[in-house]
Amino acid sequence: MDLSRRYDRNMNALSPDECALLREKRVCVVGCGGLGGYIIEILARIGVGHLTVVDGDVFDVTNLNRQLLCSEKVIGKSKAKRAKKHVAKINSDVSVTAVSDFLTAENCTDIVSGHDLVVDALDNASARRILAAGCAEAGITVVHGAIGGWYGQVSVVPPGSAVFDVLYPEGKKDTPNPAGNPSFTPPVIASLEAAEAVKYLCGRESPLTGNLLVIDLKSMDFEIIDIA
Repeated sequence: MDLSRRYDRNMNALSPDECALLREKRVCVVGCGGLGGYIIEILARIGVGHLTVVDGDVFDVTNLNRQLLCSEKVIGKSKAKRAKKHVAKINSDVSVTAVSDFLTAENCTDIVSGHDLVVDALDNASARRILAAGCAEAGITVVHGAIGGWYGQVSVVPPGSAVFDVLYPEGKKDTPNPAGNPSFTPPVIASLEAAEAVKYLCGRESPLTGNLLVIDLKSMDFEIIDIA
């Protein structure tokens, strides 16, 4: 099979030089669930050269309504390992490291170090605080995204930025999401996170650096807030 035209449709949204640059980049996606599955899919298809996919969880039947990587046949299976197998079917040019561990204060810096960018696809405040601290220590920018019901948010967080401190201050407890997670919200926010990731990797500027894009899919309100 001739795959030489794989990236033809990236043009002219991206230049040939930018496509070549993406193939040299290493991105760590933390979380392989609702957000992470779509992010991993998009970054693999566009041609990011190496993905590290991190998730200590296994698929549950409640994931079937929204998680791209979940099917009835993989209930109880590792999300990270499933992500690696999925990418292999999409793009053999992309190498993948699967880390089937939850993020902790002890392993975070080791996991994220050596990457050009980290993408946050987590689902709780405590894990995000750990991620922010580890990426700040490693000097790595984070593309942040979060969802709840019809709502979502996206930000580009340089190391040392106060964005996570504002959004997830110490003492903020991890509580169940009362808004639910319908099937349409994850791909919207994941697509925006992936777009921000590609811009960052290609050296393009973003209005979301240090700012927060807040999205209401009921009213279709999109607002950028300065929170840095």
